[in-house]
Amino acid sequence: MRVFLTGSTGFIGARVTRELLAAGHQVLGMTRSEEGAQALHRLGAQAHHGTLEDLASLQKGAEHCDAVIHTAFDHNFAHFADNCQKDARVITALGETLAGSTRPLIITSGTAMGATASEPLADEDHFDPHHTNPRVASELAGEALKQRGLNVVVMRLSQIHNPQRQGLVSYLIDLARQTGVSAYLGEGLNPWSAAHLADTAHLYRLALEHHQPGARYHATAEQHIAARDIAHVIGQGLGVPTVSLSEADAAAHFGWLSVFAGRDFSASNEKTRRRLGWTPEGPGLLEDVRVCLASGQSDGRSTH
Repeated sequence: MRVFLTGSTGFIGARVTRELLAAGHQVLGMTRSEEGAQALHRLGAQAHHGTLEDLASLQKGAEHCDAVIHTAFDHNFAHFADNCQKDARVITALGETLAGSTRPLIITSGTAMGATASEPLADEDHFDPHHTNPRVASELAGEALKQRGLNVVVMRLSQIHNPQRQGLVSYLIDLARQTGVSAYLGEGLNPWSAAHLADTAHLYRLALEHHQPGARYHATAEQHIAARDIAHVIGQGLGVPTVSLSEADAAAHFGWLSVFAGRDFSASNEKTRRRLGWTPEGPGLLEDVRVCLASGQSDGRSTH
C-alpha cells in the first residue's frame, strides 16, 4: 500500500516509516523541513511538505494514498488541551479526504481513553466520550467519522520507550535532574503501562494490514508498572533521593506533570494481542530507563 504518514520523522513515526518500508509498503511522509525530507529520502520514503496547522497540506498528502496513519502531535504540554483540539481538527480534515472510500485512517490516542470504573485495566473496546482527559477530542473526532461510514482505527499509546526516550518518564527524569529528587505521589502504587518503540511500530503495521474497521488497539506490552518503581529507578540512576509527596505538594514540584503523576495508566493488551497476533518482544520500560540514565541520553522531548 501507499501510506500517508504524519509525524514521519518523529520518535514513533520514523520507526513506523522503517517498519512499513521493510514490509514492502510505500511511504509518503509528512515533514515541515527540508532536513526531514532528506531523512525520509535516505530511508527510501517520499516526502510531503506540510504542517498540522495547514489542513489543506494534510488533505493533499492523503488524497492519492491507500491509507493514512496519523502519528503527529504537538507535545507542548503547556497547551495540551488546545493541542488536543488541534489534533481533532487534523483528524476531521483527513477524514474529509477519505470520505466515500474504505481507505483506513489510523489515528493515535492514549490508553487512558479505555479506562473504566468497573475494570482494573483500560480496555480496548471501551470509550468514554465524557472522559476528562483532553485527549478525548481525538477519539471523539474519530467517532464522528465512523458514524459517517469511514474506516477509522484507533491506536492507543502507553509510555512508548527505547534507551533514548520513555514517554512522560523522560520528563520525570529531567525534573529529577533539575530538583535533585525523584518523586512520586502518596504510596506511588498508581500503575503506568508501557511498550517498546520497535513493538509499537510493528503494531501500527499489523493494524494497517489486519485491522477490523472501527477497532481500537493498545500499544501496551507491560500492563502495570508502579509509579514508585519508576521513581526508584530514576533516583538510583541519577544518584538522588526518592521521595513521596502529598497531593498538596504535587503542583509545586511536578508543574504541568502533576496532572499525570498520580494517575492510573494501566491498560490491558489481551484483545490487541489476540486480534492482531501481536507479540511484543522488546526490553521493558525500567530496563530502558536504566540504560538511558547510564548513558545520559534522556532529553525529555516529544514521544510521537
